[in-house]
Amino acid sequence: MLRQTITDSLKNAMKARDERTTSAFRMILAGLKERDIEARAKGNKDGIGDAEIMAMLQNMIKQRRDSVEMYVKGGRTDLADKENAEIAILQGLLPQQMDDAALAKVVKELVAELGATSVKDMGKVMAALKERHAGSIDMAKAGAVVKQSLG
Repeated sequence: MLRQTITDSLKNAMKARDERTTSAFRMILAGLKERDIEARAKGNKDGIGDAEIMAMLQNMIKQRRDSVEMYVKGGRTDLADKENAEIAILQGLLPQQMDDAALAKVVKELVAELGATSVKDMGKVMAALKERHAGSIDMAKAGAVVKQSLG
């Protein structure tokens, strides 16, 4: 479903002659194709699923945020603006991100549900978070919240 949304969005951007958006969606599809090839080598002939696509998109967002930081430090605001535009496009494909309060609530509930008591249980909690809320949680933020609630 997400794969079709990306393809349709590329077509719409091409029809609208929006070069920046077209470029961003082509980049997304290239990353998707690369991951599909890797999946086929592992025996998955259908390519990656929506959860893996969301993880790929989140990784792309993280990479662009890092680039923005470097461009701003280097005084290249033109390139930072381009990266920020790509971030906006990528975020538009993901579900609405949880705010800090909702994240803390979800973590608290999961810790109680799983009976996690120490930092040793962090992996179990993180795995459950990723399984249940893939795409709607920034896993880096979630890791800090889980660590704080367990330690």
